[in-house]
Amino acid sequence: MSLPKLSQSYWLQTTTLPSFPSLTQPIETDVAIIGGGITGITTAYLLAKQGVRVAVIEANRLCHGTTGHTTAKITAQHDLIYHELIAHFGEDSARQYYEANSEAIQFILQTIKENDMHCDVSLEDAYIYTTEETQLYKLEAEWKAYETIGIDGAYVDQLSLPFSVQGAIMMRNQAQFHPLHYLKTLVELAVKHGASFYEQTVAQHIETSTRPVVQTKNGATITCDTVVICTHFPFFDPAFYFARLHAERSYVIAVESHERLQGMYLSANEPKRSLRYTMIDGKPLLFVGGESHKVGQGTNMIRHYEALQSFSKHIFGLSDVQYRWSAQDLVTLDNLPYIGPIRTSLPHILVATGYRKWGMTTSTVAAHLLADLALQKENRYAQLFAPSRFVADPSLNHLLTEGIDVAKHFLIGKLEYALRTPRDISPGEGAVVNVDGKRAGAYRDEQGRLYVVDTTCTHMGCELEWNNSERSWDCPCHGSRFSFSGKVLEGPATEPLRQLEGDE
Repeated sequence: MSLPKLSQSYWLQTTTLPSFPSLTQPIETDVAIIGGGITGITTAYLLAKQGVRVAVIEANRLCHGTTGHTTAKITAQHDLIYHELIAHFGEDSARQYYEANSEAIQFILQTIKENDMHCDVSLEDAYIYTTEETQLYKLEAEWKAYETIGIDGAYVDQLSLPFSVQGAIMMRNQAQFHPLHYLKTLVELAVKHGASFYEQTVAQHIETSTRPVVQTKNGATITCDTVVICTHFPFFDPAFYFARLHAERSYVIAVESHERLQGMYLSANEPKRSLRYTMIDGKPLLFVGGESHKVGQGTNMIRHYEALQSFSKHIFGLSDVQYRWSAQDLVTLDNLPYIGPIRTSLPHILVATGYRKWGMTTSTVAAHLLADLALQKENRYAQLFAPSRFVADPSLNHLLTEGIDVAKHFLIGKLEYALRTPRDISPGEGAVVNVDGKRAGAYRDEQGRLYVVDTTCTHMGCELEWNNSERSWDCPCHGSRFSFSGKVLEGPATEPLRQLEGDE
């Protein structure tokens, strides 16, 4: 069995997205959208269709973040969530959550149909299953929630999988697609309606005056009426979102298969396994996902891929891995996303974050809500997703747990003493090293060039850990990620790592 040497997202490898220039001059617009993923693109499309002037800026390339590294399930079945929602928020809120995501599915399918998009869309039933009898009570509680809310589904004890299950719950008429083929057309439609897109444009700050002003790293500014922040982690954080979110990474392999898998699947028991198929050149590919962990707190990262490959080989007899990739997702204190004003005193600065691995439908829910808020229209889901909410149970428990976890990893990193030096690092290897008696990070590329950085995260000073699979430095405290040369890959950090001189 072998793995592709570097991570390759199937979606990005099979799509040519339009390219746009960077923003170099000051501009004025009605709405400035920060972040060129599915939320930003869909929001721009909705607003531009209504004649609103929209400018979208993206720090990298459109869709090259989490959107380009999804499993692309279009479903309202977001793991075992509805029993929990009823317990913490009540039946009405749980039903609203389901209805919001169901409406998002219908919007995506209708948009595909109306615009004749070729994006490999197919309707599929979605299943959550367990192979362990001890986990049946969770499925039974969730099925009761389905019945209470009125979800179109069924409780079954057999699946068309090559292993037996103790039980499963099914949600009918969900979907899957090629997200970047869909978004490529959506970008083209948004541009046709007057939206402007700018790539390689990093937002650094927002002046919160009567009309907000977005300041970019290269000196250009955007003056607007409303700012929409959908940068995954909010780059502008006046309300301590870093303490209300934690980041998780999960992994996917795409394995050449012999036949289509009917349906989409997620295990209720650990380790989590997500299954779905797609077609490429007339042949099926099986996507096997899972191995989620907090950023910077996993094992040797390549082992997560190896675990998925072992599952694929053992269960399906498949070992020809064509692609592998990972994604980073943010989780809120109460498992509901934050969508709305970034704080109540800043109603013209909106945020969308905390999708908890279910970005295809949640991003569409967010786009409609953000567009309505920007247009000062009522939206019946505004209160459910308001970032200003605080539900004591479970938010308070999770807040305390996250605080303890951050403190633990902060201390562990500070007390670690590295024995290796930069000269000990082999080509293709990265590791924590000792430079002049202080902790540092070194990576040597395949050509022998050495990169040495200060491993202290520029966000709040936690010590970073090396991710050998993605060749990045990851923060175990708040989820920031940096390239081996120190460039920011994921927030909340906004400043790069300090580069050091390595002793050769």
